[in-house]
Amino acid sequence: MKVGNQTPITEFLLLGFTDRLEIQILLLLLFFFLYLCTLLGNLGIILLIHIDHHLHTPMYYLLSNLSFLDLCYSSSVAPKTMSNLLVERKTISFAGCAAQLFSFAAFCTTEVYILAAMAFDRYIAICLPLLYATIMRKSFCHQLVAGSYAISFLQSLIVTVSIFRLEFCHSNLISHFFCDVPPLLKLSCSDSTFIEILIYTLGGFAEMVSLCVIIVSYVYIISTILKISSSEGRQKTFSTCASHFTVVSLFYGTVVFMYFRPASYSKGQERVVSVIYTMLIPMLNPLIYTLRNKEVKQALLKAIQC
Repeated sequence: MKVGNQTPITEFLLLGFTDRLEIQILLLLLFFFLYLCTLLGNLGIILLIHIDHHLHTPMYYLLSNLSFLDLCYSSSVAPKTMSNLLVERKTISFAGCAAQLFSFAAFCTTEVYILAAMAFDRYIAICLPLLYATIMRKSFCHQLVAGSYAISFLQSLIVTVSIFRLEFCHSNLISHFFCDVPPLLKLSCSDSTFIEILIYTLGGFAEMVSLCVIIVSYVYIISTILKISSSEGRQKTFSTCASHFTVVSLFYGTVVFMYFRPASYSKGQERVVSVIYTMLIPMLNPLIYTLRNKEVKQALLKAIQC
């Protein structure tokens, strides 16, 4: 849809996945299943940590926040995506698009910082166990989480305001199934060079700070594990951070593949990767922590028996 300079855009059209009805029905069923599992899994983790006093530790406090973030950033995309599969004209209002972009960016960026905080927690627990109770006290954990939310929401607000101050005069067709930064920038007829630099600087800062903390933490963790004489001791120690390492690998592997892929990748492949990190990973995270974490499995079995 072509839009003149004098006509302000009040809504965007989302390209979605396909116009074929049978494929839309299959996608709707798939997304509904993924989102339902995401809701049940992450709410289950949060409730389990809340009711079991054995899980009232810094590690599980951070895990409950991770589950909350998975639930929130998946919910910012999945319901609207599913509702659009039910209608022929897939629209989202101007304000709704801004709200979706802000919420998705805010919760996703907060998860980046929380993953770094979880890596730091495992570093203190394994490398400095005698200082764990002193460093990872309740007030410090609250400050870590609050700081992660504050920085992420500020960064996302700057990104959202910057993008939606641009003029959209060429078209209102978003070549995606939700409001994301790259497709919105492509619609603008304003000079967005400075804003692009600002956006990718903020995003790069979050990613690099988090990734550096995670890499340095795991270098020290692996170095400490290798110094343990018994293979049983090494395996037991590494098992305490195996779930986090798996989640980090999935999250960053998908993000790197998404934003550093070859330019030859099609829009269809881009949307498939977007489905993975907006719907599949939030569903897998609670499953990973349930299957690979002995304490969570024990708490779950106890809750089921009760």
